Amino acid sequence: MANSASARKRVRQAAKNRQHNMSLRSKARTSMKKVIAAIEGGDKAAAQELFKAMVPVVDGVARKGLYHKNKIARHKSRLNAKIKAMS
Repeated sequence: MANSASARKRVRQAAKNRQHNMSLRSKARTSMKKVIAAIEGGDKAAAQELFKAMVPVVDGVARKGLYHKNKIARHKSRLNAKIKAMS
């Protein structure tokens, strides 16, 4: 257990930041899953709208360092390619 006041504060801050980061990460995963569900459902218009809504969410998560920027770029590229391939 933390003994100094500054160490106790860091423990509190770490717990608060962890909760915040988990929330952002979950939001990003949910937005990606919605796009995937629309693609699998065959609804191109909905997939495009969900993709447009997903992009700023996942870019923000990458900017904060919760996911690597290349991982987010890869997901965006693959989802966009799947949307474009839909008839």
